[in-house]
Amino acid sequence: QLVSSGGGLVQTGGSLRLSCLASGRTFSRSVMGWFRQAQGKEREFVAQIRRAGESTYYSDSVKGRFTISRDNAKNTLYLQMNNLKPEDTAVYYCAAGKQGVIASILESDFGSWGQGTQVTVSS
Repeated sequence: QLVSSGGGLVQTGGSLRLSCLASGRTFSRSVMGWFRQAQGKEREFVAQIRRAGESTYYSDSVKGRFTISRDNAKNTLYLQMNNLKPEDTAVYYCAAGKQGVIASILESDFGSWGQGTQVTVSS
């Protein structure tokens, strides 16, 4: 089970930090990712991090502004979002990769999803 938190309302240029707490014993063995879905749009990939945190990958739209990290001792995934823009407004979802998936940006490779947390960036 994944439970995300940390969303909210922020002005353009502001920052937010999302967290995602995982239950169970598989967190450290799973690639983790963040996706987002804006109103009226399809869900899209944001960032992913490999099991030990040794490698990360970002969508072009957030590269240089967002940082994904994980603390395997705390079973927690993070997304630090800086220099937020109105187009970042969306519901953000954390997700755990399916068994055997080492790295992916595809929704179909992620089997467990958080409930979503709303991020709203005002102009």
